[in-house]
Amino acid sequence: MRVFTAADELLAAAGEELGKSDWLTVTQDRINQFAEATGDHQWIHVDVERANAESPYGKPIAHGYLTLSLLPMLGWQIYTVQGTKAGINYGSNKVRFLSPVLVDSEIRLVSVLREAVELDGGSLQLVIGQTVEIKDSPKPALVAETISRITF
Repeated sequence: MRVFTAADELLAAAGEELGKSDWLTVTQDRINQFAEATGDHQWIHVDVERANAESPYGKPIAHGYLTLSLLPMLGWQIYTVQGTKAGINYGSNKVRFLSPVLVDSEIRLVSVLREAVELDGGSLQLVIGQTVEIKDSPKPALVAETISRITF
């Protein structure tokens, strides 16, 4: 895990890979819990029998937004910023779902600090390139560019 303790450390790290998370197995239980939380019960995600029989993937797939929602959890394994007064998710420039995450697949996050910019008042804006890889797959599940703002 990479630890940053000052704004100048983040500014100096712009352009660097921050690291990779551990592999996480995306279980049917996690998919079902996400469906409950969001009300998205589309059969391709939650009806195992039907997905096994009718899905072009041969089994259930995770919701794209489930994969996206895992970025913070996986990101905490990669880097942290200590000594801040506040840190907020400011949004995303881009999110693309490139490959489905089949039930019981293993995924991990790779994060790159694409940009670190000092804002008025001493805050920083960080643009992080996020890639969710699927184990043994040449194509990632998701690519995104997320934006955070941090105040020291």
